Amino acid sequence: MKAVILAGGAGTRLWPISRVSRPKQFVDLVGDEPLIKDTYRRLLRMFPSEKIYFSISPSYECFIKDIFPDVDDKNILIEPEKRDTGPAMGFVAAVLGVDDPEEPIVFIPSDHYIGDEEIFLRSLSVGNSLILSTGKLLDIAITPTFPSTVLGYTKISDKHNEIDDIEIYGFKSHHEKPDYETAKKYLDDGSYLWHASYYMWTPQKFLEAYDKYSPEMGSVLREIQKEYKKGGDISGLYSQLTKISFDYAVTENMNPEDVLIIKGSFGWSDIGAWDTLHDRLSVDSNNVTKGECALVDTNSSLIYGFNKNKLIAVVGMEDVVIVDSEDALLVCSKNSSQNLKGLISHLKKNNLDSLL
Repeated sequence: MKAVILAGGAGTRLWPISRVSRPKQFVDLVGDEPLIKDTYRRLLRMFPSEKIYFSISPSYECFIKDIFPDVDDKNILIEPEKRDTGPAMGFVAAVLGVDDPEEPIVFIPSDHYIGDEEIFLRSLSVGNSLILSTGKLLDIAITPTFPSTVLGYTKISDKHNEIDDIEIYGFKSHHEKPDYETAKKYLDDGSYLWHASYYMWTPQKFLEAYDKYSPEMGSVLREIQKEYKKGGDISGLYSQLTKISFDYAVTENMNPEDVLIIKGSFGWSDIGAWDTLHDRLSVDSNNVTKGECALVDTNSSLIYGFNKNKLIAVVGMEDVVIVDSEDALLVCSKNSSQNLKGLISHLKKNNLDSLL
């Protein structure tokens, strides 16, 4: 099996630290190293370095080269332009399918927190075995702990099997980013899991899925593969691909009989917003800080300072997020930190693109 680290996203819900110019996967949000470096280190426990690839947008190549100077150029798969996970994953499948169309690949988000690495890597190993034995798409989903409106949901059916203490279930359907009331119903239902985006299949099977469920994209991806084999320019073809996630383009339309779901029980979090980062790092809902901070009568808050020459002093606050970068300061309630779209739209409307 090959591992492909998806690192092309912008992560604007973690503004002002995560920006289009330097997104969260390249920032030390959780510890002392960027999230993507932690992801790579984790994978090296299972995969040889030559079987770990990066899928990135063109503007992020400099970050990969800086963080991973020893990675071979052939392991850096650069999209001609940023066009969401539908085109990005299809491009990877087309490229890796040239030489090894039947070797399974797993797509790994670059910005997730994993608590138990042993169980996580064992889940990937079980997924690899099931692809080879069943020919089905494997994905990992997580038992939800609150009604999230920013994650997709996977509805599972009966338990299919259990291998090495890893539970595998049948697949019923996929639902992207529901509203709050629907998310509450999913949580109460018990058969809906958070979609963690660890798709596993062979390059050939991925391309066949595009052919079947998104035929216009499938046709272009086949042309891209042919042109790539010849060493030609694929940028014109790639620009024809619809900007859409793989979830919308393929997963929501798939025949449930072609999919199996691994229930992830390894302590997972999508570090997608400031409140989820606080929940993951806090002890007993206490404060989470970074940098020089002085807190008095302040509780259940996240205070992050990235200016080494500035003290952040907070008095009498509760459930707030304060993030101080070199050129911008964010102050908001923790409950509203999941939705910074209005702020990003405001910056765009007022021509403050340098802050995006």
